[in-house]
Amino acid sequence: MIAPRLETDRLVLRHHVMADFEPLYALFASQRARFMDGPFSAKQMWYWIASEVGSWSLMGFGSWGIERRVDGAFVGQMGINKPHHFPEAEIGWVVLEQHEGHGFASEAAHAALNWAWSKDHDTLVSYIDRDNARSIALAKRLGAVEDPDAPLPEGDDPSATVVYRHRRAA
Repeated sequence: MIAPRLETDRLVLRHHVMADFEPLYALFASQRARFMDGPFSAKQMWYWIASEVGSWSLMGFGSWGIERRVDGAFVGQMGINKPHHFPEAEIGWVVLEQHEGHGFASEAAHAALNWAWSKDHDTLVSYIDRDNARSIALAKRLGAVEDPDAPLPEGDDPSATVVYRHRRAA
């Protein structure tokens, strides 16, 4: 199964392509990846992106590459994933540094959440590093609320990870 194509006013969320690997690897090999258990080696990054793409076939959801409609520029990734060590399905995002501050993550997240709600997901979580103020702010803008009782991914510590819960509107 491949990721369904989602479109917003400015963005296309589409199945990952090989051209996404290098910019994602550059991000995940940098210190910016500290909020996502990085930095990663190329080998780790390969396994990471392959699992997020493969999740579509295994679970019916996974990650999208995000590109700008106007010029096709690769902006980042939006994903709904539940690897084996996650107790719940998570919506997560990453935007390349040069594309931050333009509202792309919020726009892509709204599209992904609407897709998830249409597929009968009632709730999703975002596991966020407590020091990642930008992701926490985005989760709040999306309407998520902190859920201190939610179970954490295997190996995560509540002193380092906070859970924000997204719920489908009634």
